[in-house]
Amino acid sequence: MQQVFQDIFSVITEEELSEHTHQLVYAHDTCPPPQYAFQVTFPRLEWVLSGNYQNILCDSQGDKIEQRLTTGQFLFVPANCWNKPVWQEDVCVLSLLFGRRQLGLSLVSWSQQQQNFIDVQKHSYPLSAKSPVHSMLQALIDLQASELQTPRSLQLQLMTVLTFTQELLHQPQPEKYQRAQSVFQRICIYVQENFHKAISRETVARRFNISPNHLSRLFRQQGHMNFADYMVYVRIDRAKFMLRRYPMHLEEIAHRCGFRDTNYFCRVFKKKTGRTPTEYRLEK
Repeated sequence: MQQVFQDIFSVITEEELSEHTHQLVYAHDTCPPPQYAFQVTFPRLEWVLSGNYQNILCDSQGDKIEQRLTTGQFLFVPANCWNKPVWQEDVCVLSLLFGRRQLGLSLVSWSQQQQNFIDVQKHSYPLSAKSPVHSMLQALIDLQASELQTPRSLQLQLMTVLTFTQELLHQPQPEKYQRAQSVFQRICIYVQENFHKAISRETVARRFNISPNHLSRLFRQQGHMNFADYMVYVRIDRAKFMLRRYPMHLEEIAHRCGFRDTNYFCRVFKKKTGRTPTEYRLEK
């Protein structure tokens, strides 16, 4: 699996980047995301390898827009910003997810004829919280708001991020990063991307071809918590962000965070934070 991603990055050249990075698209979060939009707590970089990639985004003015990216172009989604892919045309997209402790790579191909995903490949690699890539990504964010931003400056900074990723993928994985830890990190990324859906221990275990009991052992051994507690943590953390960020009704926030019952959401929220959702929203 790692070889697939190494091969993709082996074709990167500065000349190829210079053709597309002047159209590097940024996503924002100043308007509420539509239902089922992707919105996570870590930055993401999406690279269109072939085809046309249609998205609904929030622009810098706080408006929802439709954005069509073509082969070779990039979409940068900073932490807590969102995008909603609209799968309509043939496309192959490589997503880089820069978590605090892992780099997640996801290669997705969609077929217009089959109206389905025809290939999905995923890989993860350990990252340190002190990894320089986090500073590189912050520089990409700062450039977007800077008056000194130029197509050349964006190209160079993007090339820095991609080159770092390329070198990381060609390094042997640390011996201590065993398969169990790799699977655990990939499951964590999956939950952070899909917490709004009706996922459970059983459905996640099936997604990763392991037994539910094995999944539980992974979370006890690698995460020092059980899977249900992690699910609640991710959902409540997102609810806290949405309560402060968007003027949505509690019912909508509960639903978007994976809680099908608003009263249950309020009880869990108060148990975990010591405050009701309304009290939390009103705090300054």
